[in-house]
Amino acid sequence: MQTRVVAALAAMVATFGGVGVPAQQTAAAARAPDPTFEKWCSHCHRSGIYMAGTLGLQRKYNGSKPALLEERDDLTVASVKVFVRHGSNSMPPFRKTEISDAELDALASYLAKQ
Repeated sequence: MQTRVVAALAAMVATFGGVGVPAQQTAAAARAPDPTFEKWCSHCHRSGIYMAGTLGLQRKYNGSKPALLEERDDLTVASVKVFVRHGSNSMPPFRKTEISDAELDALASYLAKQ
């Protein structure tokens, strides 16, 4: 029984690269993190095997794009705002009472690297 559990865990680690993202995507962003990202996004969009947002993007893009939002170079301010306000798949939408327009502007600029 214990051998099967260990084998299953080893298979999961191999499947998810040990941390949930490919090795080339585990470097932290060089700039200071955005406070809104830290408060609202980081619990799903960081590196790790329990990060649903990162794992979902990893499966979706299968290595063609970074799974970590902070490492993406193709995000636009407009696209970030749409995903935050309307949600996507398992990501919930965030109301203006949760993330204000000013916070969303800063978050979108941060992720779009502007």
